[in-house]
Amino acid sequence: MFLILALVLILAWIGGFVVFHTAGFLIHLLLIFAVISIIMHFVRGSAAKA
Repeated sequence: MFLILALVLILAWIGGFVVFHTAGFLIHLLLIFAVISIIMHFVRGSAAKA
């Protein structure tokens, strides 16, 4: 679930950065949330298998 969320956020970040030429900090929050989602996916994924 977190991996899919991360992929969606990364695609939204790329779309917002390229299409709208937004260089502000807010568009980079999507990338930060995507990285957090990927980290949570691996942390919770390994905990769920145990």
